[in-house]
Amino acid sequence: MLDIQAIDHVGIRVFDLATARAFYEKLGFVFIAGPVGPEPVAIMRHPCGVVLNFILNAAAIAEENVLMDVQTKHAGYTHIALQVLDLEAVQRSLNEQSIVITEGPIQFGQAYGASLFIRDQDKNVIEFHQPASL
Repeated sequence: MLDIQAIDHVGIRVFDLATARAFYEKLGFVFIAGPVGPEPVAIMRHPCGVVLNFILNAAAIAEENVLMDVQTKHAGYTHIALQVLDLEAVQRSLNEQSIVITEGPIQFGQAYGASLFIRDQDKNVIEFHQPASL
């Protein structure tokens, strides 16, 4: 077995760095660096330690998310799920910032908790999940 310690970062393809940066700053992420490297990539980090790498090579602004919005189900990563302590507080904050909640809150029962979902500027899905144990 591999000795994996944690997820290091999540890569998200975006069209425009300024727009992506402004959106994710509303969620509490802080710009670290970029564009850097051959792709190029920009890096943002949340105070909780979650790191996002924006791959800055999308050809156009997304009209739909090929993994979520088309009838044919393609293989691939569909969303990032961020664990939160208070889903109701997250919902209030998103509403105050005029960030559209695309689904939820959804209750998954006493065993799993609840979630709500949003989309970023490029239609990438972000889930906020409050586990039942919190």
